[in-house]
Amino acid sequence: MSRGYLIPIGGAEEKFRAPAILQRFAAVCGGSEARLVIIPTASRLQETGPRYVEIFQELGVAHAISLPFEERKDCAREDWLEELQKATGVFITGGNQLRLSTTIGGTAVADILRHRNNHEGLTVGGTSAGASILSEHMIAYGEEGGTPRCDMVSLAPGFGLTHEFIVDQHFQQRDRLGRLLTALAFNPRPVGIGLDEDTAAFISPDDEIEVVGSGAITIIDPSHMEYSSMDSARRHEAVSVLGIRLHILTEGCTFHIPSRVASHASATTP
Repeated sequence: MSRGYLIPIGGAEEKFRAPAILQRFAAVCGGSEARLVIIPTASRLQETGPRYVEIFQELGVAHAISLPFEERKDCAREDWLEELQKATGVFITGGNQLRLSTTIGGTAVADILRHRNNHEGLTVGGTSAGASILSEHMIAYGEEGGTPRCDMVSLAPGFGLTHEFIVDQHFQQRDRLGRLLTALAFNPRPVGIGLDEDTAAFISPDDEIEVVGSGAITIIDPSHMEYSSMDSARRHEAVSVLGIRLHILTEGCTFHIPSRVASHASATTP
């Protein structure tokens, strides 16, 4: 079977009046036939998991369950692992991404998510912290601002479902262009995806991004980077980055990661 969708969301997605992102997520996972697992580990609020279960049920999903992995030993529970093996979609909530990585990283849960997304068509999405954790490299924390600086961002291992991109969320609202540029200046292998709030990247099995939501996605393509001063920059010093490309995509726009080609919405609409 082919790879499944990856769906990072920038946080603060509309949940009640017109939940276009969550409705589309449910549809990709199978609609009324979907089996959804919500992982609320990043959140400290007990109501987070049950709230998403209720939202997805209201959207017509027949089977939705929250698995609150709170300690690493929870990640070995056979009944919860069985739910993950049967799921058609997994939704990871927002909160603290380091809580996700320290609780779930390196466990059977992370192994199942990675294997089933890459080989069994499992859709995996997440909002805010749940978006950051999806890729091989994760932005753990950093500073605000538009200019990249050598110590502006701290990276940590994510779940490793892909190495094709690195995500930052609440992007425009929290002025995070500089820290995503900094992350890419260290190693320009992945594409940078900056997600505004209430905005999602629906990334298909062939690595094409489609934008859904009310905000924008900032795509940073470093594949033709000519120079970065990261290796010689001193602490707190601004970093020069030459030759990168930047795209701002709104709803309906696409970006094909392998070819690095962006298309505007009217070009992708029949």
